[in-house]
Amino acid sequence: MSIGNSPEDERPFEDERVEDDREEARPSIGRVLQQARIAAGLTVDDISSATRVRMNIVHAIEADDFTACGGDVYARGHIRTLAKAVHLDPAPLLAQYGGTHGGHPAPTPAAPLFEAERIRPERRGPNWTAAMVAAIVAVIGFVGFTMFQGGDDSAGEANVAEGSTPGASASPTTKSKKPAEPKPEPSDSAIAAAPQDKVTVRVAAADGRSWIAAKDHNGRMIFDGVLKQGDSKTFQDSSKVHLVLGDAGAIDLFVNGKKIEDDFQPGSVERLTYTKGDPEAG
Repeated sequence: MSIGNSPEDERPFEDERVEDDREEARPSIGRVLQQARIAAGLTVDDISSATRVRMNIVHAIEADDFTACGGDVYARGHIRTLAKAVHLDPAPLLAQYGGTHGGHPAPTPAAPLFEAERIRPERRGPNWTAAMVAAIVAVIGFVGFTMFQGGDDSAGEANVAEGSTPGASASPTTKSKKPAEPKPEPSDSAIAAAPQDKVTVRVAAADGRSWIAAKDHNGRMIFDGVLKQGDSKTFQDSSKVHLVLGDAGAIDLFVNGKKIEDDFQPGSVERLTYTKGDPEAG
């Protein structure tokens, strides 16, 4: 009679080895994010500008180092943000992170919430006495102000009756300066009449919101932000304007007074450069 393990008893260990081999063959989270970024034609600087995640954290995550994130909650948030920026589904990456870092993070925000509930004082009824006192003070103040205004009016009428010029003895008042009005965006006709010695680019979020970055010919940032649907921005430079469109399908472009008819796809990221001679064909 054999007292060793039967072949059936050894199968679970074989299955575990096969599953471990599959886990090792799966690319890491950082490797997946890096390959997706490169495939999208984006640099780490582009991703950092689009997501507001610092460049050193992007580099660390792509190297599978999550210590710079400051904890599991922030690491998951950065993974989700970077995955969306390169058009990946973040759910598989978050599941992979949970499998290698101890599952879902503990719900730490709940403790302060329950603590606040325990120490919250009991709700009391309205303090009618204080309300009545405040109402009486307000009425007295209004009556006094009305009487004071009436005295000023009667004094002015007396001055007029005696032949003096009303307000002649009053101290001169200085005219308040009007606040500077914001400079309006150039209209389509103004863009069409743009000077020939410059390049003028107008970006309009016609079909949705999109992140926009614009640089001048020296590589200096002119604008870095999100345009909401219906908003527009106009950029002008002496020789060249560089653009990065986070969602090119939502954008209408006008270069030197002419609309660019490129068929940009929704959600696509486009890196464009325009000069004084563009577009060559309107």
